[in-house]
Amino acid sequence: MNAFIENLPLLSVVTFTPLLGVLLLLTIRADDSEIVARNSRWVALWVTLGTFVASLLIWANFDNGTADFQFVEKHDWFPSYGIQYHMGVDGISMLFVILSTFLTPICVLASWDAIKTRVREYMISFLILETMMVGMFCALDMVLFYVFFEGVLIPMFLIIGVWGGTRRVYSAFKFFLYTLTGSVLLLVAMLAMYFTAGTTDIPTLMTTRFPFDTQFWLWLGLFASFAVKVPMWPVHTWLPDAHVEAPTAGSVILAGVLLKMGGYGFLRFSLPMLPLASEYFTPLVYTLSIIAVIYTSLVALAQEDMKKLIAYSSVAHMGFVTVGIFAATQQAVQGAVYQMLSHGIVSGALFLCVGVVYDRLHTREIERYGGLVNNMPKYAFVFMLMMLASVGLPGTSGFVGEFLVLAGVFQVNTWVSLLTATGVILGATYMLYLYRRVIYGELTKEDLKGLPDLSRRELVIFAPLVIIVMWMGVYPTSFLAVMDVSVAKLIADYNAAIGAESAALNMADGIRLALGR
Repeated sequence: MNAFIENLPLLSVVTFTPLLGVLLLLTIRADDSEIVARNSRWVALWVTLGTFVASLLIWANFDNGTADFQFVEKHDWFPSYGIQYHMGVDGISMLFVILSTFLTPICVLASWDAIKTRVREYMISFLILETMMVGMFCALDMVLFYVFFEGVLIPMFLIIGVWGGTRRVYSAFKFFLYTLTGSVLLLVAMLAMYFTAGTTDIPTLMTTRFPFDTQFWLWLGLFASFAVKVPMWPVHTWLPDAHVEAPTAGSVILAGVLLKMGGYGFLRFSLPMLPLASEYFTPLVYTLSIIAVIYTSLVALAQEDMKKLIAYSSVAHMGFVTVGIFAATQQAVQGAVYQMLSHGIVSGALFLCVGVVYDRLHTREIERYGGLVNNMPKYAFVFMLMMLASVGLPGTSGFVGEFLVLAGVFQVNTWVSLLTATGVILGATYMLYLYRRVIYGELTKEDLKGLPDLSRRELVIFAPLVIIVMWMGVYPTSFLAVMDVSVAKLIADYNAAIGAESAALNMADGIRLALGR
């Protein structure tokens, strides 16, 4: 890594640049609300694009050959309590930072014409949200992590509750209460870890070995929060309501990034810090994940609202992620991370596809559509590609993640792998069913005949998503290489901790047998 680049506080720049955008938006003064709205859109777009470019600079200088945290920044924050402003990225968090900064300008563009009221406040909410998302993936102190982790709730609550649909207030409060309740237990677990280990430093806690009795309760506290964020069955019911009522860009960022916070929490906290409890509770995670894959896929098949169908499909796809994480093999964990990245892009694109027709016809009911291929061929092509990526067609990003998860899980539990694989079949069923009803058939409805195809702005939005989906499907090594060493270290440390505990138990049993004789 270039020494000059290494000494720059790039992570802080990427994290807090959106807040500079907030300050710029607050300075906009004009008597004409249209001028304020126009300037707000352009400021938000350029700030988020600048943030994305800065994150690419970090990726370009990232060393794939080490599992250590890179671009580390460490400063005293609350020195009397040992709490620090500690930032850094490894091969896992690096990719989620890129995902966050990549999707945010797309969300700004997607909101360009759709959001017509309180545009400045809307853009401020998105910029604050970006700071919280990026900061959470970079934080290497538990307190700092918790601040960003919980900070995400406030702008997302406003995005749903102010700019959402007719039931926006109900959905916003449901989203907030579900996630906040789980996060209270996360805070209790973090306090317990602090008083036990005497530190809030995440790299130090990753090497601290808590006794199993302590791990048991800590794991449950963390699980309560991360499971809601994923979300896992049966605490997933907030997600369909939030997606249906959120504006299109809100659904994109919710599915694209916020759902990944739970999976990231398992990778950063549960597996490395609480390996014995993670192994103990693996059958529970398998059970809940398989139920999520099968049950929510069947529920998706019964939906008549396009957004609800994609929302339930997200729960099913995240079931692959949790199975892969707790299988704790190199292939499975890499597949889980890859699946999160792919799902972030593909699900975001699918919600954008719904937004395109909703902006034109103002309904998401599947039965109101049909035959759109006749007058919207570009839209039909983009929708087809994202639909095929969602079902895991080889050559798309969805295939790589699902294949690696299933192959990795198969090494440790054949039945779990086979049951999880049913999600591939069910996914193809409900996505093809959706596509056939919306795109194919005769164009008979009069109000559909005049719908225009993708505009230039919409093509600009979809073009990078299409490129990324194909790039991840055809050349996955460019992404797998980033996380390879970090995942390998995570799995090696996890297995070493379990092996040491097994050896200690065997020794204790041997001593008891010897004394008994």
